[in-house]
Amino acid sequence: MLMFWIQFVLVLGAILLGIRKGGVALGMIGGLGVAVLSLGFRVAPSEPPIAVMLIILAVVTASATLQVAGGLDYLVQLTEKMLRANPKYVTILAPLSTFFLTVCVGTGHAVYALLPVIADVALKTGIRPERPMAISSVASQMGITASPVAAAVTTFLAVAVKAGQPIGLFDILRVTLPAGVVGVVAAAAWSYNRGKDLDKDPAYQERLKDPEFRASLDVSVTTLGKEISTNAKISVALFFCGVLTIVLFALYPQLLPSVNGKPVPMTTVVQFVMLSYGAFILFATGVKAKDIAHSSVFIAGMIAVVSIFGIAWMSDTFVSANKIFLVDKIGMMVKIAPWTFAIAMFCVSAFVKSQAATLIIMLPFGLALGLPIPLLLGLIPASYAYFFFAFYPSDLAAINMDRTGTTRIGKYLLNHSFMIPGFIGVGVSTVVAYMISRVVF
Repeated sequence: MLMFWIQFVLVLGAILLGIRKGGVALGMIGGLGVAVLSLGFRVAPSEPPIAVMLIILAVVTASATLQVAGGLDYLVQLTEKMLRANPKYVTILAPLSTFFLTVCVGTGHAVYALLPVIADVALKTGIRPERPMAISSVASQMGITASPVAAAVTTFLAVAVKAGQPIGLFDILRVTLPAGVVGVVAAAAWSYNRGKDLDKDPAYQERLKDPEFRASLDVSVTTLGKEISTNAKISVALFFCGVLTIVLFALYPQLLPSVNGKPVPMTTVVQFVMLSYGAFILFATGVKAKDIAHSSVFIAGMIAVVSIFGIAWMSDTFVSANKIFLVDKIGMMVKIAPWTFAIAMFCVSAFVKSQAATLIIMLPFGLALGLPIPLLLGLIPASYAYFFFAFYPSDLAAINMDRTGTTRIGKYLLNHSFMIPGFIGVGVSTVVAYMISRVVF
């Protein structure tokens, strides 16, 4: 028991130190943790999450190619046209837009180009920008568990296959997609009348007395004047064809070749399909390969790969080495109240700040406790909690892009704009996903 707690402190300390350092430090320090567990405590290291890392590499490469070809700009422009055509409903339409944008492209980083547009539409309409901005940032991350090409979804597939409990991509999406939409709508509905209108907000009215502040509000932010190339439109069409191809293979696995009487695993299918369509975009649009490697989407994706490599490997090594102890001490509580596992997953995500990494850490733990895959699937929305401290890039971007200052981190750190929308969105989607999984399975 003493060894367990020493190892636990080591793993927790490595995670906290990696978070504090930021970037790829989380992965490197996780690798150091594996070395200490293996050489210092004589624990056999588990297998590194190779399949998950390869999936992320493939999807990120295709998404980055889409970005360089101008495809993300085209999607943002289409979304802006819809928002400006219906400005009074920006608090509902904006988060749904960021949610489905993530569902389509598989990464929440696509939201950055849309946030200044959302803030501008709200300001020009006289709506408090905090209302759509906070929930739009949250919704962009909630879309990850509902995307067929997101790392979190393919992580679930990989872990389930490795555990001998395969589950289909369609099975995941028919739980997470409707649950995510309901959660986003619930949080947006709460946000619809949050805070005071700008003309009644004394803090905002006081700031308006500053000529420089008033001048900063006169700046118009729009993508409507930007010319979208034919290549950009082609890249979007090809990328969506890739997503639809994956869904098609998930629905009709008989289209795939068989290995030992079984279709090729979807974890492998996602890899070669996304790399292929990335190549199609490359050939069709003529983008330069070096530009892909320097794009913001590609850089963010590579950081995620390194982070998952180290931290998930260390966590899985710890869980595997202490499986008997964990099952004995925690298994009964989880079996009596399975929903408590969602709380544990939520707490891990608040620190790890990656849904894929959270699932890699927690899913083996849940399987070790004897929790069935359908139950774990129903709890998957709880893997998003990094809105809790509001230090995630999309949250910081929303704060910086709201020129009125209504989207903010409060005096007491946790009383920020994203807390309540985040709790409502994640809480409702988790409950709905749990109910759907119970009915479906």
